[in-house]
Amino acid sequence: MPTDLWRFAEALYQRPGVEAACLLLQTQGADVCLLLCAAWLERRQIICTNERSDALGNIAQPWQQQVVVPLRQLRQSWREQAQSDHALAQLREQIKQLELTAEREQLERLTACTQNWSSNAANAPLNWLEKLAPQQCNRDALQTLRIAAAHLSA
Repeated sequence: MPTDLWRFAEALYQRPGVEAACLLLQTQGADVCLLLCAAWLERRQIICTNERSDALGNIAQPWQQQVVVPLRQLRQSWREQAQSDHALAQLREQIKQLELTAEREQLERLTACTQNWSSNAANAPLNWLEKLAPQQCNRDALQTLRIAAAHLSA
């Protein structure tokens, strides 16, 4: 299993069913970077507390809303027109790369926040995915992330 969050996220996203689960969760209001971090923390057996989840949310929410979402919305708004406009398609691809760079920065910020967090003590809660997902999101999609993370190579 990759030890840094970015590599973990890349590896997890490539697992069967994960991309679809992430896209579904995103349409339900979830911050996919935050959920990838949650899966990473669970896999590393990091204790889940309210203070820790709040700290992650305080990092992720403003970055997601001020940086990632506007880039995604711009890219998506150009989807149809870019099919018949080569120059716009190229700009759209550049926006896509910028969006990915912004997501990577968010993951790095989340990593920095977790740097000194200890591994699990016996029977301490590890329910990061449920804690960081919106309440009304698809629980099967969360389970897909959890199972895929558990099967990443050590």
